[in-house]
Amino acid sequence: MTNSEDPGLLAAVDMGSNSFRLEIGRLAGGRYRRHAYFKETVRLGAGLDEQGRLTEEAVERGLACLARFAQELRGFDPAHVRAVATQTMREAANRDEFLRRAQPVLGFPIEVISGREEARLIYTGVSHLQPSEDSRLVVDIGGRSTELILGQGAVPTSAESFPVGSVGLSLRFFPEGRLTASAFRAAQVAAGAEFEEALQAFAPQRWSVALGSSGTVGAVSQILERLGWTDGRITPRSLSALMHACIEAGHVDALDLSAALREDRRPVLPGGLAILYTLATHFGIEELYPAKGALRQGVIVDLHQRWQVAMEQGGLDLRDRTVAALQQRFGVEAAQAERVHALAEHLFEQVQPDADAQARRELAWACELHEVGMAVSHHDYHRHGAYLVSNLDAPGFSQSQQRRLGQLVLAQRGGLRKVEEWLGDERFAWRALCLRLAIIKCHSRQEVDLQAWSLSRQGSRALLVAAPGWSESRPRTSYLLHEEAKAWTRVGSLGLELSGVAEP
Repeated sequence: MTNSEDPGLLAAVDMGSNSFRLEIGRLAGGRYRRHAYFKETVRLGAGLDEQGRLTEEAVERGLACLARFAQELRGFDPAHVRAVATQTMREAANRDEFLRRAQPVLGFPIEVISGREEARLIYTGVSHLQPSEDSRLVVDIGGRSTELILGQGAVPTSAESFPVGSVGLSLRFFPEGRLTASAFRAAQVAAGAEFEEALQAFAPQRWSVALGSSGTVGAVSQILERLGWTDGRITPRSLSALMHACIEAGHVDALDLSAALREDRRPVLPGGLAILYTLATHFGIEELYPAKGALRQGVIVDLHQRWQVAMEQGGLDLRDRTVAALQQRFGVEAAQAERVHALAEHLFEQVQPDADAQARRELAWACELHEVGMAVSHHDYHRHGAYLVSNLDAPGFSQSQQRRLGQLVLAQRGGLRKVEEWLGDERFAWRALCLRLAIIKCHSRQEVDLQAWSLSRQGSRALLVAAPGWSESRPRTSYLLHEEAKAWTRVGSLGLELSGVAEP
């Protein structure tokens, strides 16, 4: 960090379905300033096979690009870099395998974000780089998904993601680049079927200006302007004329658009056009303007806001507010959650004093949400809670982070075999241990003495020492502690030894 008001350069890696992008920039005086920008056409989304797995060729393309990005990111503080992956990673059956290979290459964690979180970040980027108090519809057509966001000022009011994009539609309806009228009609019907459920939510009376973010809209706008058909705005009439030109050409390689179409955009242009025309006609978009700002800038703005919160004593970012809202929504007993949080944090500090802020915050969130599953059933509530935490729409969180939190919630009680794969991660294992111990001590749902236990780390073993006389008056808790020690012996990742805790 350069000073108390500016964290310095921030970096966003956007792993899209068609292109990977690296944006390096900063916010100074409330204004966004770009430092560097890199883009590579990777076509990860075109590399999904019939089983929904990324082919090795697609994986290698992605890894090669990330290796080049890593060179540009050398020396960056990990807290100043955020890498996000979108629809292709959401779909890929072998995404975990890809991420295990990709993260060491990039040198930073890669987060798979949900469609709604992607939409929120897109709107954040657009609203910051193109501020306005107008009610706006923001459209972002990616390689395998399309996001629609309504908002006013800096606040998104409604956001949805639809699994249809320029790459997927082009591969399906325009094989080998062939362009026909029937293919465009079929592509529009398929796109319309995805968007139909949103017709009321994004109806024209709900917004006054329509903006298009990212690649497809920018490419089409540039084509229309260079051909002299519009001043860059996109209209249903201009889209119809452009589709007619495509049909006359018959093939993407035969398109003559006065050098207005970049080579990397040719294969995905027809799918993008079909989506744009469908959106324009279905949602009453008479004029769509290209927007400043996109997902990558939204990520940087979000990073900056998180940094600002970290600088404030007791500051809350969007994720903290999301957790509080989930507690209220599912009737979590806040006092019990806070007792568990206080003790788990106290224990974790003793065994992992050098843990980063992210690890500490994830433990805190898991404590605050550990009983969320009770809204479903008190029986196996940890399993219900794990599912909810992993799958709920949670603004500010990535899918990757939600999975970690879900596994911590799952690990809170019972046998540990169910999370054995995760226990191979030392940070996860120590957090799971501290959460479980805190829940055991707080099981009577009364105030607890934080100083009654001390926890120390001895290699891969933990030693819990109870204060003299504590155990004798608490036989039930002592029993649970001995059962806990046996549970860790069965999985062999960490060991738990007890001192001053009477045998039951």
